[in-house]
Amino acid sequence: MVLASSLCQGAFVEPTMGKENGKVVVLDFWASPYAMRTKIALREKGVEFEVQEEDLWNKSELLLKSNPVHEKVPVLIHNNIPICESLVQVQYIDETWTEAASFLPTDPQSRATARFWADYADKTISFDGGRKIWGNKKGEEQDKGIEEFFESLKVLENELGDKTYFGGETFGYVDIALVPFYSWFHALEECGDFSVEAACPKIVAWGKRCVERKSVADSLPESEKVYQQVLKLRQIFNVEQNECREH
Repeated sequence: MVLASSLCQGAFVEPTMGKENGKVVVLDFWASPYAMRTKIALREKGVEFEVQEEDLWNKSELLLKSNPVHEKVPVLIHNNIPICESLVQVQYIDETWTEAASFLPTDPQSRATARFWADYADKTISFDGGRKIWGNKKGEEQDKGIEEFFESLKVLENELGDKTYFGGETFGYVDIALVPFYSWFHALEECGDFSVEAACPKIVAWGKRCVERKSVADSLPESEKVYQQVLKLRQIFNVEQNECREH
């Protein structure tokens, strides 16, 4: 019997092993901050997994079959069952591999608060939001994107306050949701001609602390590599190259 497709609208093979066992595969694109979330969560839990790198301009049949609704990465495939959407995947990982510490606090109110801030980060510090900066020439549209970016980042910085992580001393759900975008800050700075650290020093200090964790360091690409990818994207979308630093 094929499992009902409630997780991803793309379940296609009956599970082969127990809940926490079985092969784990991540359909990935290295620069995707959303896929970075999934890899951080798996590494935090000590789960071994395989990465299948996708060409987003020539998507594999497995990706199209695994995520027929959105046709996007990341897809987490566990026991041959696909799970889509990165925050859903992080929660699934947390609930499946329970021997390691949970990403969420124990009491319901604190868990709800963490979910709220992860959702806020997901909706405001996003790839689409960043595209308003790197995907536009200097001018009104880019200025609006920069303004929106800093408005959201300062709200998050206010919530972080003087804490080590968003959950206090424990690296958790909100940190996993937000820290992948730290690897994109450099590219946004170069295209938008601003400094994140000057405007939001606590967020940058938090990002540096997060990168000291092996799970994060092993999941985030070098910022310069992301920047070079952004330059390629600007070529694809016919944005003038000379508006960003080139080298």
